[in-house]
This record gives sequence, C-alpha cells and structure tokens, in this order.
Amino acid sequence: MPINVARIDDRLIHGQVITTWVKNYNIEQVLVINDKVANDKVQQSVLTMSAPPELKVLVFGVQQFIEILKKTPIKKRTMLLFTNSIDVDALVTGGLELEKLNVGGMRMQEGRHQLSRAVSVTPEEEQAFKNLIEKNVIVEVQMVPKDPVVLLKTLIN
Repeated sequence: MPINVARIDDRLIHGQVITTWVKNYNIEQVLVINDKVANDKVQQSVLTMSAPPELKVLVFGVQQFIEILKKTPIKKRTMLLFTNSIDVDALVTGGLELEKLNVGGMRMQEGRHQLSRAVSVTPEEEQAFKNLIEKNVIVEVQMVPKDPVVLLKTLIN
C-alpha cells in the first residue's frame, strides 16, 4: 500500500503541504479523511481548488475510508491528511496499517493544552495519540521535512 505520508495538519491543504510534503514525496494523490469535511461540499471545493491540477484530491469520512480500504488497495503515491488524532486512531483500529504519523499542526483552541509550539490537544486527542503509540505507530512532530523530528511520546505525560 503506497501511503507515503500520513499527516495531521488542521489546515489541511495549504502552501506548505503542496510545496514541501507533496513535492518531497512525489505524491500523486491526497486523501483527506475527516467526517466534517466529507459532509461539507464547499470545503471540499476549496480543498480541490487549493491543489495543483495534476494532484488528485479526494475526501472521505472515517468509516467510509475504513470500508474502502477493505476492498480497494491504494496504488498511487498517497498522502493521507487528517485534522486530528482521533480519526487516525479510529482508522488504525479499523485496519489501516500505519508505520509512521507526521503531526504538523493542531492549533490552540479552547479545551486544548499545548504539547509543542504547533501541537495542542484535547484530552481525547491526547489519548488517541497514546493509543497510536501503544499500537507501535511512530508519531513525529515536524512542520516541514527539513525541520528536526521530535517524537510525540517525549511530549506526552
């Protein structure tokens, strides 16, 4: 399964994702996995328009993507893009084989506490990260590929 990058970035598709992550990994398609976005046609249009024409962008709900994975192998060089760790944990529990998860940005909002400059979590998101780490997923905090990698497990109590 050619999942080249799995990344959490609550901004989803933006300049940094296109100019660094997509180019560095020669990504052919970005799959956004999020229930809210999957039910928002306007946001889907914005995401599609944000990407260069040669980059395929598809949006799926979490459970929908679990069902797709059971039937359809991913053949293109792929980036999975998420907004939170809860969705990633649900996918891994649902059968997604994931070696590594890159965490680029989860902005500070009410009800969240900061783990690093760019990563803030709710208690549920923090628990989802702990679950992923327990499932042997390497969770790295890194804004752009040239930045040093910080293992998330060193930031969680």
